[in-house]
Amino acid sequence: MARGINTKCLHLEEEEGCCNNYGSISFPIYQTATYEHPAVGQSTGFDYSRLQNPTREHLEKIVATLENGIDALAFSTGMAAITLAMELFKPGDHLIVDADLYGGSIRLFDNVSTKNGLQFSRIDCWKEDVESYVNENTKAIYIETPTNPMMNVTDIAALAEIAKRHNLLLIVDNTFLSPYFQNPLDLGADIVVHSGTKFLGGHNDTLAGFLVTNREDISGKLRFLIKTTGSGLAPFDSWLILRGIKTLGIRMERAQKNAFQIAEWLKKQKAVTRVIYPGLPEHPGHEIMKKQARGFGSMLTFQLESKEFALSILEKVRMIKFAESLGGVETLITYPTTQTHADVPKEIRERNGITEATLRLSVGIEDAQDLLDEFEKVFAETEEELHGRKKS
Repeated sequence: MARGINTKCLHLEEEEGCCNNYGSISFPIYQTATYEHPAVGQSTGFDYSRLQNPTREHLEKIVATLENGIDALAFSTGMAAITLAMELFKPGDHLIVDADLYGGSIRLFDNVSTKNGLQFSRIDCWKEDVESYVNENTKAIYIETPTNPMMNVTDIAALAEIAKRHNLLLIVDNTFLSPYFQNPLDLGADIVVHSGTKFLGGHNDTLAGFLVTNREDISGKLRFLIKTTGSGLAPFDSWLILRGIKTLGIRMERAQKNAFQIAEWLKKQKAVTRVIYPGLPEHPGHEIMKKQARGFGSMLTFQLESKEFALSILEKVRMIKFAESLGGVETLITYPTTQTHADVPKEIRERNGITEATLRLSVGIEDAQDLLDEFEKVFAETEEELHGRKKS
């Protein structure tokens, strides 16, 4: 009988009925760098923690199960995971990547991967003819869906068909929805990326990244690369992510419920010119999301009437924190222009729709009314302040 996803967050079926680790309910932190060998040519299964560690292995099995993959690899950060994924390619290889990506990914591709000989075509995968950009040296398509921060939604299954026709890898960053709401491997992707710092960890207290695959050949290549580069996740951080995943489902549901209410409230504010949330029926990706995901998540972006209004909100919020990152239990508001996308050239930001009046919201699990009360107070104070300036 297939297990539900909330159960998968807590239990590995293969380990049920065992009494390993002295019966410990919380999987132990194996804080060790090396392991004793019983004899020459014999091993406990673990040799050196750069290669593998029991705590990290347990976490990787949980994440692989959640994404319906055969293998997951845990990294020190999300960017470490993406960096290692780029090591699957060689100089001269060409990748088609979405135009609207997390700024750190754009920075990596433009300043490191390009320097290492990779070529990139940056396009709007959600609306352009992706297949027309495929050429003889194209090796992969890389997307986020929804994208960061403009929440563009790409049809993963449709893109997977293109990838398979041309023998390309399809790499999908699934950070914004987590495996609770979306499973790209089931839709034809070859590799799934996560910043485990975000929804998987869920508490803004550690960093992590993941690559998940359902292909043995890719798993073998990634395993060789992670032991070679040494970018695996440390035992204590692995344990923190394990602890966070236990509540993934209830956190995602509560945060999504709050996001719906805030999106509806923002739509009614005269200072807000646009609310971008896939859960709204008017979002162009709404129907695709209904088809390929089990929910819409808790990330939303909104445009304000002016830069001054946006900056005033950032100065006045108190319970809602003006901070980078996302996916934690606390609601965070971010200014992409100077934070997540600060290193992205201005012309690219503006082409993607990121302006100096754009704010991104990661909705947490607080009581929704408290979040709305803060927004109402902050908006009212800002409107009064800016109106006063105009009068004077």
